[in-house]
Amino acid sequence: MNAICWLILMLVLIGIEIATLGLTTIWFAGGALGAFIAAAAGGDFPVQLIVFFVISLVLLFATRPIAVKYLNRGRTKTNADSLVGRKAVVTKDIDNLKSEGEAEVSGQIWTARSDDEDVKIPAGAVVEILRISGVKLIVRDTAVKEHTEEQIQ
Repeated sequence: MNAICWLILMLVLIGIEIATLGLTTIWFAGGALGAFIAAAAGGDFPVQLIVFFVISLVLLFATRPIAVKYLNRGRTKTNADSLVGRKAVVTKDIDNLKSEGEAEVSGQIWTARSDDEDVKIPAGAVVEILRISGVKLIVRDTAVKEHTEEQIQ
């Protein structure tokens, strides 16, 4: 009876994986297959559980990073993700204390804030987009970055 339960669990997990395509349950389906084999070979329930967890965890930790690397290879950044790392031009002085500032990137005007609360960035400056927080660009003045790098050298 345990063997049939493991087989049913494996099929359910495979069905969930097919429906979601999220690489979330396939590892446990492999564990259920191992437990099914253990049950069919006459192993008692504690052995089946150990086989299930060991195989599931080994599959999860050994193969998931490889699978994610190859499956996400063709993924392109979309929308706001594609802006991170790009340059923008400040169109209105950025002053975090006054909650002011705008920058233009790809023809679009965004609200912008400096990553350093104490740094004011004047209009016309070229900035690097570090991240996006809500609908605001978090930026760093490239002139300040270059000046800091020169001091380090």
